[in-house]
Amino acid sequence: MASEEELFASVDALLEEEPQLPSPAERARLREAAGITQARLAAALKTTTQTVKNWENGRSEPKSPRLEAYQRLLNGWAAKHTAHRSAAAPAPAAAAQPAPETSSGPTVRETPSAQPPAEAPAVSAPGGAAPRRPATASRPPAAKKAAPAALDPRFPHGPLAVLDGEGSVYGVDGIVLDCPAATIVELVEWTLKESGLGAPKLHRYGKDSDPLIVLTASAAAKFGLPERLEDRRGLRLAEDHPVVEQVLKAKWELTQRGFGPWARIYRKAQGRDRQCVQLAILPWDALDSRSWPGVGEAEMEPADIARVLGVYAQRVITPRGSTAVSGLELMSALRPPTRPVRDEETGNWVSGHNAGSLGTLPVAPAPPEARPEHPVVVGSGWEGGFVNEEAYQWVRDVDLLTGEEAALPFVVGLDLNTAFLAAAARLMVGLSEPEHFVRPKFYPKVPGSWLVDLSHIELDARLPSPFTPTGERPAGPAWYQTHTVAYAQELGHNVEILEAYLRRETGAYLDPWHDRLKTAYVETLADLGVTKDLSDAEFLAAMEVHKQVDPAMAAVLAAIKGTVKGGIGKLFEGPQGKGYRDGEEWPAMKRPTWAPWIRNAVISKARVNMHRKLFNMAKMTGMFPLAVLSDCVVYPSPSRSPLDFLPYAESGKPIPGAFRLGCTPGLAKLEGVQGMAWAVDLMEQGYNPARHIKGDGHDAVLDGGE
Repeated sequence: MASEEELFASVDALLEEEPQLPSPAERARLREAAGITQARLAAALKTTTQTVKNWENGRSEPKSPRLEAYQRLLNGWAAKHTAHRSAAAPAPAAAAQPAPETSSGPTVRETPSAQPPAEAPAVSAPGGAAPRRPATASRPPAAKKAAPAALDPRFPHGPLAVLDGEGSVYGVDGIVLDCPAATIVELVEWTLKESGLGAPKLHRYGKDSDPLIVLTASAAAKFGLPERLEDRRGLRLAEDHPVVEQVLKAKWELTQRGFGPWARIYRKAQGRDRQCVQLAILPWDALDSRSWPGVGEAEMEPADIARVLGVYAQRVITPRGSTAVSGLELMSALRPPTRPVRDEETGNWVSGHNAGSLGTLPVAPAPPEARPEHPVVVGSGWEGGFVNEEAYQWVRDVDLLTGEEAALPFVVGLDLNTAFLAAAARLMVGLSEPEHFVRPKFYPKVPGSWLVDLSHIELDARLPSPFTPTGERPAGPAWYQTHTVAYAQELGHNVEILEAYLRRETGAYLDPWHDRLKTAYVETLADLGVTKDLSDAEFLAAMEVHKQVDPAMAAVLAAIKGTVKGGIGKLFEGPQGKGYRDGEEWPAMKRPTWAPWIRNAVISKARVNMHRKLFNMAKMTGMFPLAVLSDCVVYPSPSRSPLDFLPYAESGKPIPGAFRLGCTPGLAKLEGVQGMAWAVDLMEQGYNPARHIKGDGHDAVLDGGE
């Protein structure tokens, strides 16, 4: 038999486990009975209105000292107002609300930005949560939405969050967590153990994405980080900085990038469990305004920054650095270099090459595919020239402008949507070591670098040459990528190969990269009211206002475009720093993804695609461009609309082969409109109208042109 003392002790323990506060619904009833608004209560308790809302809907619980003050207030109201609970407002079901804070996990709250205006367009929320609506503007035309990905139970709070100086961690879909960390080390440990942040791998042989914590200026200051980095070249804290020493003392490590705007703090993995946290420091310009326009503390609240980054993480990848870095990381995440294979001798599973990937070791380029400073060039004394596959930068000779063209009142710029991404579709590239061949037969489907003389090919001078970035006719033998040589054949010319560097192992390495980014691009445009079902006139109207529909989604769109362009650029990243000497290795070339021949293939195909459209436009309409800059072309026009000069069939449908308007990669959109006199003036001064047609017409003079 239990003694009376033991029984009373058990009863006291049960009493202590009872909630210290009435139910959430009763809290709201008592406040309303007292005639007090949530805002007034928040002011009295020195907190926010949203926090009071969270207390009253059961999403979070107050902590000391507000807990005691709130309890005292509720007890006072309860003494004045007899508890007659309204039958019309029952307490919300416990199963429908997040649990109050416990010692095993963080407090979950909800940010105000999770309840935007009902008329805004729906957005599929990252992390598999229910679709939510952006916080601005009117509703665009309805668009089909992809079903959100299933929520991974290991990462209930999504891939990333933004931390402010008060310890509030703003995640995706309006989630807010309370983070008690007072140091960077405590932040890392809290993130790995309690935050519930992270994202599942994108490929069965890949790795889960490490959680990302974005630090606001106030959070950075709280952890002892300076307002700005003194080392503007290295972009990292000094090794003797207290925060760096604190991290290393706790047996954590930093990558070779050190503690900079995108710091990675890790320990060696234990089994399959990774121990790594990515930090992004906003006051150190972690989010470049060119790739993330309007995404900064001056323009957005932390919850909105989390929304932008969260949508990007769901559709593309959890940011790992700049959009260029993320673009390169996405390639490896979708084509992991290794996979498990069984060792026939031991029967054990070991790491083996994943077919179709670039592997784990860097592959040296052929000499003509390298940079002049590359060791393979300097060490061999190579003097045979280099592949020069770059985007167009061409202006027609102003003397070739006809009187009929000059009499037209306008020039219209057309821009191809993510032209490099369109070129990456079904693109076969080399994946193994290059092999040298002398006078081989040309095979248009074999990726490689070919030495051939295309100088004999003469085309209309009102079009750029398809073989050079300047649009000028080649002067003699030169190195080209397969698509450029194949296009010469397509135009009806014989090609006689002098030398070639080819690879035996080939594959469509960029296919999954293209597919994921294309889907992300199209879905984000749809969120902005630009959908595939629009007519050309409706498309032009929607594009004119799409950035105002939802600035957050417009920022995601810009980041996606930056991911495409930057990711391709990273394939040929050069050495940096004044201390570099020709012939030395540099960090970028040691990556397996340093593959200039793949970049050559993308740009060659993109430039050929552009010329093919220019050529077909001339055949169909008799119109010739005034200038081309990468994926933008400028045409003379009788009006301000491209609808008046693009080729359409009698049925009203656009004719295939020429420029077509639309929202998918490779189709065109309106870049800008200016007067003919403006364009001629720039051409006479040697400037490229395609570079400036998007501006107000005066920027070419202000910035000195090209």
